Amino acid sequence: MQKVRTALIAGGSGLVGGHLLNLLLRSQRYSEVISIGRRELPLIHPNLEQRVMDFDNFKNHASALVADDVFCCLGTTIKKAGSKDAFYKVDHTYVVQLAEITANKGAAQFIVVSAMGADVGSMIFYNKVKGEMEQHVQQQPFTATHFFRPSLLLGEREDQRTGEELASKIMKPLSGLMIGPLEKYKPIEAETVAKGMLYAASQDKPGVHIHPSDDIAGLGAKL
Repeated sequence: MQKVRTALIAGGSGLVGGHLLNLLLRSQRYSEVISIGRRELPLIHPNLEQRVMDFDNFKNHASALVADDVFCCLGTTIKKAGSKDAFYKVDHTYVVQLAEITANKGAAQFIVVSAMGADVGSMIFYNKVKGEMEQHVQQQPFTATHFFRPSLLLGEREDQRTGEELASKIMKPLSGLMIGPLEKYKPIEAETVAKGMLYAASQDKPGVHIHPSDDIAGLGAKL
């Protein structure tokens, strides 16, 4: 008899997370999907359980963070967060704490959205933070850990990000010219990233896996 699986998703209100949450609810792999966030989403589904919580006090909610596969789509920008410290808290501290708690609660897989250029030694603050997040999440005893490093994300956001919208308008027409070594720099649809995350989880492949944007596109096409 196939094991009944539970998925947990953090960041289900975001660009990638919104697509992923819908995919998880339609997937036959999971009989229960737990969505955690600061507010309840306007979504009702028989397999969905929403848990509103304060991410600054993750440890107080440890008993609610039990799942087989954990999907983390948490992320912000320095501008939206208001400071480098606030950005670090969302993109590093929350992610690492979620990994620590869910690993201790027996989760098998942790699948997280990182960023192209993630590097603990980077001189770019954003990339350095993402690199540190990856480094610290890898220390947790998951059977499988997947880091997704997408290029520029395409899709409709709730929050306006003028810089990213401008970059999308510039880069999208050039996508056809990005072949070979340049392929990993192609803009990628957020839905494709979400599909890639679900496909990667469905393979139950142990180890640490880093997925650059061109690899993500291939995984997304397989779902």
